[in-house]
Amino acid sequence: MFAFLQPARKALRLLTLPLFALALAACDTGVTGGVGSGGPSINTSKPVPVALLVPRGSGSASDDLLATSLENAARLAMRDLSGVTIDLRVYATAGNAATAANVATQAVNDGAKIIIGPLYAEAANAAGVAAARAGVNVLAFSNNTTIAGGNVYVLGPTFQTTANRLVNFAARQGKSRIVVVSAQDVAGQLGRNAIENAIAGSGATLAGSVDYPLSQQGVIDAVPRIKATMDSSGADAVFMTSSTASALPLLAQLLPEAGIQPSVTQYIGLTRWDIPSPTLTLPGLQGGWFALPDPARSAAFRAKYQATYGSAPHPIAGLGFDGIAAIGALIAKGNSNALTGAALTQGAGFQGASGIFRLRSDGTNERGLAIATIRNNQVAIIDAAPQSFGGAGF
Repeated sequence: MFAFLQPARKALRLLTLPLFALALAACDTGVTGGVGSGGPSINTSKPVPVALLVPRGSGSASDDLLATSLENAARLAMRDLSGVTIDLRVYATAGNAATAANVATQAVNDGAKIIIGPLYAEAANAAGVAAARAGVNVLAFSNNTTIAGGNVYVLGPTFQTTANRLVNFAARQGKSRIVVVSAQDVAGQLGRNAIENAIAGSGATLAGSVDYPLSQQGVIDAVPRIKATMDSSGADAVFMTSSTASALPLLAQLLPEAGIQPSVTQYIGLTRWDIPSPTLTLPGLQGGWFALPDPARSAAFRAKYQATYGSAPHPIAGLGFDGIAAIGALIAKGNSNALTGAALTQGAGFQGASGIFRLRSDGTNERGLAIATIRNNQVAIIDAAPQSFGGAGF
């Protein structure tokens, strides 16, 4: 987060507001690589032991709240299963890699046929290493794709899925010459790579790339370079990786002031622009595009959770629901190989808390996203989330 020094500017004040999202972080990637096709044989006529690893016990109240919300969502998904019985066993990781490895080993020794969680990338990586010895797959809550592969699959929404969705939509709308603007931090560079990969796989053109140090002065100094790149390349879109909790509000103010008008140049964002809601009032973001999960399914999940538990779910609680939904759908087919890598990565995917998703053989995932814009300080959906893979937007 920035330590900006000009609180009189509304855009700068917004940079201090919290953003609830999964954070990408660097981690040890010792378990990555290769296609995970193995997994234990199961008896689908009996309760199937499933381990849920949550970040309870770290001493952080927010971790404990998140752990409860993930567990509640998982149990909510279990209520929807028909003809399937899951024996859910919950283990606390304390948000710690060493503890995660220990409890993953314990879960496997207790008979777990698959592990859901943990959340943090290093903990998920450690749990994956421990479970790999027994051929057990891990559906981690992380969105850090650097830990994906082998027996570890990430459930968290990824930059690549978002970038693919937005770039393909932009190309169809005739906004195909794209300049990428990114911060010089891990998340910024991973986001830049995802956008450039998406451009390479579409009919769009990478018109340029500009990065900046993660500081107020770094953003200010980058603006003339962004303008020069836009002008020299004939770009018609600028794709920014920054979030509302970081440089996005400042860029949304300074880029139009520099002459990059949103009415002419399409602004696109890799992160959600509707959280926190004051971001919707920024003039520079009016008419811009960003992606978000299926609004109807997300609202239905929140309502069901609220009715069951009397409180709103944590913003990422739906990943607990997704893990159980995928496992339950596979077990319902009655196959003893239901929890192998080959089964987990079947192409039809699954219906989750926020729409459709599927796991890929490289351990990453794809999610069905809607395209949204901002009109009169309100979110408007301009391209609905697909209801099956192979439909609109894919």
